[in-house]
Amino acid sequence: MNEAGFVIPDDHPSLPGHFPGQPVVPGVVILDHVFGLLGGGVQVTGIRQVKFLRPLLPGQHCRVSFESADGETRRFTCRVEDEVIAQGSLRIAGGAER
Repeated sequence: MNEAGFVIPDDHPSLPGHFPGQPVVPGVVILDHVFGLLGGGVQVTGIRQVKFLRPLLPGQHCRVSFESADGETRRFTCRVEDEVIAQGSLRIAGGAER
């Protein structure tokens, strides 16, 4: 299992409107960062499952851990501190085993 992280800054262009006065990082932005952290020439060809369990706020450090389920599936878990905020599995193609 490998782990990487990211932080969405307060001035990210997706935040206005999500939600005024109390910004929350949209799920699509979280997924975009998860996809980018796969690395190694891995291409996401589908989303098998994803659950957003808690909001991610701007400025919070999100840790993403990956685990291979099989040659075509990569599971991920996103955490803020020790709390799971999102998890799912992706269908992938290419790249080295991670």
